[in-house]
Amino acid sequence: MEKNSRIYVAGHKGLVGSAIYRRLQSEGYSRLITRTHQELDLLRQADVERFFETERPEYVFLAAAKAGGILANSSYPAEFIYNNIMVQTNVIHAAYMAQVKKLLFLGSSCIYPRECPQPMKEEYLLSGKLEPTNEPYAIAKIAGIKMCQSYNRQFGTCFVSVMPTNLYGPGDNFDLETSHVLPALIRKFHEAKIREANLQEVGGKRLEANEERGGSASNLKRSAPQTSNASSVTIWGTGTPRREFLYVDDLADACVFVMNHYEEDEIINIGAGKDISIKELAELIKDITGFEGAIRYDPSKPDGTPRKLLDVSRLESLGWRSRISLREGIEKTYQWYVNERLKAQG
Repeated sequence: MEKNSRIYVAGHKGLVGSAIYRRLQSEGYSRLITRTHQELDLLRQADVERFFETERPEYVFLAAAKAGGILANSSYPAEFIYNNIMVQTNVIHAAYMAQVKKLLFLGSSCIYPRECPQPMKEEYLLSGKLEPTNEPYAIAKIAGIKMCQSYNRQFGTCFVSVMPTNLYGPGDNFDLETSHVLPALIRKFHEAKIREANLQEVGGKRLEANEERGGSASNLKRSAPQTSNASSVTIWGTGTPRREFLYVDDLADACVFVMNHYEEDEIINIGAGKDISIKELAELIKDITGFEGAIRYDPSKPDGTPRKLLDVSRLESLGWRSRISLREGIEKTYQWYVNERLKAQG
């Protein structure tokens, strides 16, 4: 891409799209094209084709998608398969019609089989059954991959597909019903920390009032709530599944790198190359947020895929590696989340 290339970032308001937009801006790309959902509904084929005919982008980052965690996938399976297939179909076809030089399609690591060998290599795609809890989303993403490859073979386009691991960072979705595990845990632990602080404040005021009345402080302490155990965080499943996480700014850096250095038809994984158990993740977020209560697990809820770790050797062989550690990334994300809550309150 040249610095003055016309570049369309589809989904620039989302977690991934906003990070790609920031990255392109920071590298001096000056002709970035964006549209909000209100300005352009990507579900409407005619509108999408008209947009491409008018704007004539040279490069496209297809980051627009409906995404979510286990609960969201289970609750809205029709929306996950319909919205994603329609959006990617409309954008990919319109890019072909407008003779876009190159398109980068954002897939997902959930495209790989549930019982996939670890770490997951690109060639494992379609080698086994998918994880049932996110099957509609995964099928939509696989359709996008195959559409890109099919257009490359038939029409000679340059449409590449990248498979990111689990992502997180500023701009993430923290809604407990629709978010992924990491932002959900950040919110749960933060809110539990606030409850814990409120309990301590109430207990302290009760103690002061009792002492002013001449009561026994030791008797009140025995009867007051034990604040260290009064608040807890409950996590779905057993805590044993292992997941890989990548800070979204690292992903954006990788996407720009791939757009400039990769033109193969085969998919390419983007990840950190390291994983962590949900239990270890919970303990890490507990430490970062400063929550002092208990962590409880609900084994009646699904764990999802036992392990998801990407083999990133193909990308590393091109010269790219992730740079932001999990702790550093979570600390940045937590600070962003706290600041956003303060803005909303003020």
